[in-house]
Amino acid sequence: MKSVLFASLLMFLAGCTTVNSTLERWSDRNSSKREYEVKTAWIRQTTEKDNLGFRKINRMTPVLVGDLIIQGNGLDGMVAYHKESGREKWRLPITNGVEPSATIIKDRLFVGASDGNFYSIEASTGLVQWTFATKSENLAAPLLDEGVVYFLAGNNVFYAVDAATGRQVWLYSRQDTSQFSIRGGSQAALSNGTLYVGFSDGALVSLNAKTGAVNWEVQLNRNKRFRDIDATPVVDGNQVFVAGYDDKLYSVSADKGEILWRVDGGGYSAVTVAGDKIFYPTTNGEVWALKKANGDKVWSYKLKEGIATQVKPYKGSLVFGESQGSLRFLDPNTGAVLGSMEPGRGILSAPQTDETTNRVYFISGEANLYAIDAGWIKSPYFKE
Repeated sequence: MKSVLFASLLMFLAGCTTVNSTLERWSDRNSSKREYEVKTAWIRQTTEKDNLGFRKINRMTPVLVGDLIIQGNGLDGMVAYHKESGREKWRLPITNGVEPSATIIKDRLFVGASDGNFYSIEASTGLVQWTFATKSENLAAPLLDEGVVYFLAGNNVFYAVDAATGRQVWLYSRQDTSQFSIRGGSQAALSNGTLYVGFSDGALVSLNAKTGAVNWEVQLNRNKRFRDIDATPVVDGNQVFVAGYDDKLYSVSADKGEILWRVDGGGYSAVTVAGDKIFYPTTNGEVWALKKANGDKVWSYKLKEGIATQVKPYKGSLVFGESQGSLRFLDPNTGAVLGSMEPGRGILSAPQTDETTNRVYFISGEANLYAIDAGWIKSPYFKE
């Protein structure tokens, strides 16, 4: 049986939840006229009861749909709130909770859970429309396209399922003979009718989205202890960016699977492409800004502890969570810290940004959902 080691993320600590309001201001190093303010709009405990046992993994990115924000936790299920007020709308109990992120179309939410089922849920009410049994915990986010939902189950089986009915369309399976594996899973990327998905044996595979036929496969991570490709591939033109957990970041040609360039330093989360740069959270506890064309480093930010979540653009800044630290805001040009807030016991979920409210949402390690307002304000100490 495979180990599910993730030393930097699995901290099994007992204790109940505490919720405190926070407000932090960071001064502009180049001016006394403005400050970067980070404040909490509201906080909600997502679990139905306080978690008095072992700490669970809470890493689902919140989902925005209409005036709702939907959040799963790693203990007892999913809950929907009004995103402005934080008022609870519905709750769906699911045994052992929900860890991966979800995808949404209109009023239908698709997500895998730790009870061995994949769910189609009515987003406005929380009513389950259908379930698909994977007989394995589900840790990878799904991808939806043209009425088909694609997802990787924890047993290295990749499914294509009809989104309306839950009927299996096709599947692709790989065997992994390694004794150790990181507990996670790759969301597929889609471009021009082609799927790109990573597997725990270190392979990146290109599949025909209609049939599941293999276009090509490339073995990226061969010799490391953890060969997993859990990071979601990101397609940009003819480049596919993907990382092995304790290996490298690769740029692979989308059409042929040829390695274009590689940079030493493993990754667990997807890169973020912005203009001519990519922002890359590494498993050695850094966030890098790299040139998209060749992988040359522009700047790096070193975390004090843990690793970073996927980086998200937010109002001219970058925002991400630290697995054993804070929600952090950086300057995208220099990597300088603009602001932060400390939720307690770290952040494993990539934050969600909302352009309509200009808020950032995330779930903390203690399963609390935060709504955060952040940005530049006039310094209260500045006088004209």
